[in-house]
Amino acid sequence: MKELNQLPLNGLRAVEAAGRLGSLTAAAGELGVSLGAVSQQVLKAEAQLGQPVFFRAPKGLQPTPFGSQVLTHLSAGFRHLAAAAALGRAAAVNTLTVSVPPVLAAKWLVPRLSRFTERAPDLKLRIDASPDLADLDHSDIDVAIRIGKGDWPGVKAAHLIDQVVFPVCSPAVAGTLAKPEDLAKVPVLQDHGSMFTWEAWLAPEGLSGLTLTEGSVYSDASLCLQAAIAGQGILLAWPTLAAYAIADGQLVAPFPGRHKTGLAYWLVTSAQRRTPDKLKVFEAWLRAEFEAFAEADEKPAVK
Repeated sequence: MKELNQLPLNGLRAVEAAGRLGSLTAAAGELGVSLGAVSQQVLKAEAQLGQPVFFRAPKGLQPTPFGSQVLTHLSAGFRHLAAAAALGRAAAVNTLTVSVPPVLAAKWLVPRLSRFTERAPDLKLRIDASPDLADLDHSDIDVAIRIGKGDWPGVKAAHLIDQVVFPVCSPAVAGTLAKPEDLAKVPVLQDHGSMFTWEAWLAPEGLSGLTLTEGSVYSDASLCLQAAIAGQGILLAWPTLAAYAIADGQLVAPFPGRHKTGLAYWLVTSAQRRTPDKLKVFEAWLRAEFEAFAEADEKPAVK
């Protein structure tokens, strides 16, 4: 393979095209360069190879005996390169890269992906678990799912589902809570990166300004969830975070109120790039999943 380092790839492409097509003019047309450029590339390649590849005959180029051997290998080699490039294009067409916040990916999206595979078996998903809004114009990420108000600049944001919140805790902690005011008696688990405060739930309950007991602070909502499961306090959660733990009986909702935060999940795409068919397939599936999730009997069971 070291020999290839000494040979210009453009020169080899020119030699292969000229040999296959029988003329420098035809090779120039296929490669999209001038006749003079192809001629120079062929001459340089012959110089590097150490022998002439072609006879310059009145009827066009004729390979020398050495050239016939070279062209046989070059033709096979470029066919393999073309096949490799086609594989890459096919992979890009059939792969959808989705950027998702880590918590949503782990607690809600990933457990449902088998249903997407059943619906679109030829389409592969690549999940990029990141909290940052991706550069959808200049990266390989096709689409992002984000939570917010949908007002990010320079992108298209399509509403998926509103975010609602409600307190959750372990069954043991729930046993100490008779009324919403009792929340002041237990530690409140705090998500350092949260986009809302307890007022989102307290205010609609008529408890605005209730003094809560600060509990442990975590850098990630999933850690807060585990702390709640462990009985360390109460957490202001949302369905896509806590539904599985509630269904398993690890957590309960001590009070029935569920209130909107003013935030929602959005499907975010580039405002500049065309929407590919694979993204339309994913969006249709995702919307169906969110609708089924919202309609299912996954509401927190009151203690």
